[in-house]
Formats: sequence, structure tokens, C-alpha cells
Amino acid sequence: MSPRKPRGRPRLYFSFRSPYSWLAVQRLRAEVDDAAAAFEWIPYWDPDARTTAGVTEAGAEIHYTQMSRAKHRYLLLDTKRVATAAGLPMAWPIDVDPWWELPHLGWIFAAGQGRGLAFYDEVVAARWHRGEDVCTPDVLRAVAERAGVDPDLAVSAPEQPDIRQEGVRALVSAYHDDVFGIPYLLWGRDRFWGLDRVGTFLAIWRTAGEEGLATVPGPRAETVAYDSDTAGGCG
Repeated sequence: MSPRKPRGRPRLYFSFRSPYSWLAVQRLRAEVDDAAAAFEWIPYWDPDARTTAGVTEAGAEIHYTQMSRAKHRYLLLDTKRVATAAGLPMAWPIDVDPWWELPHLGWIFAAGQGRGLAFYDEVVAARWHRGEDVCTPDVLRAVAERAGVDPDLAVSAPEQPDIRQEGVRALVSAYHDDVFGIPYLLWGRDRFWGLDRVGTFLAIWRTAGEEGLATVPGPRAETVAYDSDTAGGCG
């Protein structure tokens, strides 16, 4: 029996919180033509009580667990090292009681206006290049203006019921796709977690080509998908 063929675009779960997500997306965009269209972009974040209630009501939950201090210290050093090697500016932001709905639901709104990539770029520049707090209305308003998005509507995205519901659907999708950390790529049955797995994903995806032929055999797929090491990911 031949392995099942992957269908559709790969799903790319990203988060504005995660530096590894930023670095992974940076690499994907450097190596994939029109990455905005090549992938199904799905935001992932630590939800507030209102979003969590919606996820729970849908019969789902959040797989992500908070990292230890030791892992956080490692992450600080490692991501700075990777960013420096890639020639990317990096200013580590200080998160004080962050409300992640603001940038992620703002992105959902911007994507609905056809400005998702521009909004993404401006959030990344604010957070990782300048160290700004993207979970504050003033910063996000400036982000939206630079991205060509209505700043008032972007900042009010968490209060828009349809945007909230889209956010819930994104996190429910993550639950069903077994997303436990970011960045996370899903293509067919194959899952890839972490910055270190981006190269593996690209090799498999490119080999399969446009026909969507069989990817990794079962045993190897399980190794790729469920390696418990820190493969350059948050989670």
C-alpha cells in the first residue's frame, strides 16, 4: 500500500511571541517563492480567558505549556546567536503582562483586508528589530498604519465577534493538528516542529513537487514529527 498523498498547501503555524517562529518564517520566505501564497498561515498564541472559553466550548484545548526558566535563558542566548549568524538585527523585547490577542487578532483582521504579510512584517520589525511591546494599543496602531491597515479597526479586532471567532478556529485547528510548540509546519501526515526542522520540511516538500507524491515513510515520519528535543522551537 502506498503512503497517503499530502493535499493542499502546507500549514504554517506562527506566533509573534516566538523568536524561533520569526527566524523560521524568515528562512521560509528566503527560500520559497511567494511564501505568503505557498502556505496556509495560521496564528498561534497564549489565549485570554474569553478566547480560551471559546476553544473549550469547541471541545479543544491548548497543548502548549510554559517553558522553564532554564529553557528561557537558553532561548535568549540561542536566538541571538542564530539572528546574528543570519545577519538579522535583534532587540529582545520585555513582555509585561502581554495580551497576545491584540497582535494576533489584529493580523487576522489585516489578512482579511489583504494586508496580512505587510502587517506581519511590521509586527516583526517592531518586536524583534526594535524591542517594542506589540501587545500595547499605541504600538499596534503604529504597526497598522505602516502596514496600510486601518489602525482603529486593527486595535479593536479583539472586540469584533467575527475576528474573535476566527481566532478561536485557528486555535481549535492547532489542537486538532497536535500543535504543542511554535514554529510548526504540517503537510499531509508529516509534522515539523522548530527552526531546526525547516530544512527537513523544505527537502521533503521540494522532493514531492507539485504532484504531492508520498513524503516520508512511517518510521521516519514519526521521528520527524515527535522528536522531543528542543529543535529550535518554543513549547
